[in-house]
Amino acid sequence: MQLSFPCLRMHALLCICLTVTFVASGQSPALPKNISHFDENGISRQTLEYYLNRSVTMAEFLAVDPYGNDGEYPFKADDVRMIRNIGAKFIGRAIYRWGKEATLNNPAFWSEARKLIGEVHAFDPEVIFQAAVFEAVGEQASQVPIPEWTFKALDLPVEHRNFRYDSMLNLNGKLVDHWGKGRSVPDITRTEAQLWLMFLSGSYMNLGCEALHMGQIALIGMEDKGLRHWARFLARVRAYAKAHTRRHWVLLDAHTPSGGMVVDGKSLLDFNSFPLRIKPVVEKPQEAVLQAGYLDAFFNRSKGGITPSGWACESLPYLVEFDNFGVSRSPGVADTTSHFIWGYDEITWFYLQPEQYRNGWLRYAHRWLAETDPNGFLQMPISRIVSLGRGRPMIRNRGNTQSPACPMGINVEETVKAIWNGR
Repeated sequence: MQLSFPCLRMHALLCICLTVTFVASGQSPALPKNISHFDENGISRQTLEYYLNRSVTMAEFLAVDPYGNDGEYPFKADDVRMIRNIGAKFIGRAIYRWGKEATLNNPAFWSEARKLIGEVHAFDPEVIFQAAVFEAVGEQASQVPIPEWTFKALDLPVEHRNFRYDSMLNLNGKLVDHWGKGRSVPDITRTEAQLWLMFLSGSYMNLGCEALHMGQIALIGMEDKGLRHWARFLARVRAYAKAHTRRHWVLLDAHTPSGGMVVDGKSLLDFNSFPLRIKPVVEKPQEAVLQAGYLDAFFNRSKGGITPSGWACESLPYLVEFDNFGVSRSPGVADTTSHFIWGYDEITWFYLQPEQYRNGWLRYAHRWLAETDPNGFLQMPISRIVSLGRGRPMIRNRGNTQSPACPMGINVEETVKAIWNGR
């Protein structure tokens, strides 16, 4: 397959600009020494964009199998090497649970994750790890005891009990069993759901995570007219962060299909995020492009306002990522009315491409976004679940350079490094 990307007349100028900003050091950008600083007073736009500009998706990098066989996500040592090599600063979706809530009772789940954070911070203390607090909770949550601090964080009387799965769900049955029998969307208007979400948020912050992706906030806020419950809850999360994170601040984002979470002119989030929404080129098999206005693509739609850090913007900075959501009933078929690309979700489509096209497409997407909407930043696809279809095992896209240390690597690593260093 030949590369076929839109004409990019600003390419040379963009490369010059990027070279001024980022030197080809292979480590940290050549910026003022205090560029990464933020504290309990918030984060500047310059510092926020510094992190978003070197963001990667490494889904469950920290979620070591608590039973010791590392079966969920092997080759962690090579991932640590890769983070250092490319100079990644923001490790997205590094830990979460989608189901398997009982895992949270195992101390090894937390201790091994803390160890990995320490390994990375030993060579680059700037790095931010992001946890995900998703729009899904399963019946296993009822096996998890509620820590005292969780009640206190929400200013509730302390009880000695486990979580109650049924009490997290919408009273009218909305989005109950949405993800399959016994797995639902928690309703933010219910106190038990807030307890669960606070437990996850606080636990990840206690671990060392300084960013939280709050998932599909519109689903969790199914009954939250005006975002009032969300506003109160996120204020509690930020209060907890001030006392329990190393820089006394937590970066909050979520998938925001409406353009943001803005209440009375103030954004509840530090930045927005959304899937790329890649458009298939129907007449060229397997090829695809980005296009503003395609389906619900987020480009040029990020709402502005006063940020949690106090600075104003017309458009909040945002990340776009390669999403995963499965395979359509017609894999290999182009359908421009669907979120599927050639019948696959975004990361699976990317994974299935030839190496040359895959790496060329990353360069194209990075340039296109910089030209189309400078408020947007491309989160580089290092690790995420790939869905190849019914009857085939789910595997991971691994962007590492292929080697005995990571034999499943697809050789994206050096391209990411070159893009970030303006080469």
